[in-house]
Amino acid sequence: MDLILSSLEILARWDVMIALLVGSIGGVLIGAIPGVGPAVAIAILLPATFSLDPIVGLTVLLGIYGSSMYGGSIPAILINTPGTAVNALTTYDGYPMTTRGEARRALSLAYSSSFFGGVFSVICLVLFAPVLAKIAPMFGSREIFLAALLGITLVVVAHRGQSLIAAALACFGIFLHTVGLEPVKYSKRFTFEQSWLSSGVDLIVVVLGLFAISQAIFLLQGQDEKIRMTKLRGGLFQGMRELARHPRVATASASLGVLMGMIPGVGEFTAQFLSYTYAQRTSERPDDFGKGASEGLIAAETSNNAVPAAAMVPLLALGIPGEALTAMMLSVFYVHNVVPGPQLFQNDMDFVVALYLALLILNVLVLIFLLFATNQLIKVVKIPNRFLGASILTLSFVGVYSLRNSFTDCLIAACFGIFGFVLKRLNLPAVPIVLGMVLGGIMEVKLRAGMARVKTPFDFIDRPVAMILFIMILGVLILHFRYVWQQRKLLKEAKWQAKHKSTSFAAQMSRRKDYLLMERGKRLREKRSKYTPRLTDKNSPR
Repeated sequence: MDLILSSLEILARWDVMIALLVGSIGGVLIGAIPGVGPAVAIAILLPATFSLDPIVGLTVLLGIYGSSMYGGSIPAILINTPGTAVNALTTYDGYPMTTRGEARRALSLAYSSSFFGGVFSVICLVLFAPVLAKIAPMFGSREIFLAALLGITLVVVAHRGQSLIAAALACFGIFLHTVGLEPVKYSKRFTFEQSWLSSGVDLIVVVLGLFAISQAIFLLQGQDEKIRMTKLRGGLFQGMRELARHPRVATASASLGVLMGMIPGVGEFTAQFLSYTYAQRTSERPDDFGKGASEGLIAAETSNNAVPAAAMVPLLALGIPGEALTAMMLSVFYVHNVVPGPQLFQNDMDFVVALYLALLILNVLVLIFLLFATNQLIKVVKIPNRFLGASILTLSFVGVYSLRNSFTDCLIAACFGIFGFVLKRLNLPAVPIVLGMVLGGIMEVKLRAGMARVKTPFDFIDRPVAMILFIMILGVLILHFRYVWQQRKLLKEAKWQAKHKSTSFAAQMSRRKDYLLMERGKRLREKRSKYTPRLTDKNSPR
């Protein structure tokens, strides 16, 4: 109880409350605009948060991160266009409800499910905070290195079908971190006698280029869409009552969101599809899914909103971000000399609980705002794409230049913006680059510190936590290679069938030919067996 009271004292400041209000409402607005998303907004706001207190800056970013999915459900339900990428599954059952004239019911159910998922995850993590505080001291340099290696492995493996390119991009991110002065002896690496490379490639510059500037280019080169809105009928408070009729689906989806959020590199997409699959398989009417099933909408919105609070666990306990958004938040910690990791849970537990309570208050503020402001908020969907692109581009370059007042940083950000745009057009992931830069730095420092007490390779994993992490890495790799081998086997079978059995008629004729040849051979062998004894009898001596 004392811990919660001390955490509330941290939050009971006028600047923190304003940050909560701005972050929550701003996140909803950003999520409701298709094509922007929280990554772009957080990337633009990062330079501004460096001048704020850690709790204030993180509260703003957490507000945008946690509330953007609420806003993203609005265009997903009304115009079949997800506001954020993680709201794509919401369109499966949300938009069919709108076509039936049940837009308000769908929005109310989405808000209620998102609120339940967010509150459920925060309560779970506040209750488990003392347990995490006891586990965190077990992580030394070697354990944190292995945890970071596990995180980057999971990030690569999570991109199924693109694992090789994801690994290459992650390695490219690690390489970008090595440019400049190395952290121990401060010797120059990959600077090529260029003074502007001595300070290295800044993470925020890369983030703004890959996410904000690339998205601005993407919006500018597209066409403005004419959006037709449907009229909202009915009340927005009925979602709570409907959610209460499906407690099993809501609880299971929220639990999956918490579990998936705590695993680096997994995130909302895996949680959503697992929850949606579970809801469909256990439903009494599975055929309704994709046609406006309330259980499908509950599963999608509950699971994705349970992830943000859970994703803060590896960030705060180990200093290991699991995705691009938490990697951006990590830079706020570093700027203010607040080092996430075991020491944070031991020495500043009230700060950790304050962040979780901020997420709890955030969900309440967002729900109240949405229940009363939805009619006005849906007008945000009509903002032209090109206007958004020009605004994002301008704000991005202002943010980059304000970091170090460097025109060179603007050029680097522009290059990464073009590179990010190419990745978008090729449908390739940009997240591994950012995580490679962040996790690469953690791995280098912890590996150097851990190797001082290592004499044989086994010494690196001679402690229980290190051994468990090593086994988990091997298990992930084995499962991934097994999946790849199965996919290659299925692909070979499909190619063989396409080559030898291109049509059903050809396949039938081929089988008929094989059968006739087999039957003819059988008759010849029988005839030969009849004549063979006679020939032997005639040739035998009398």
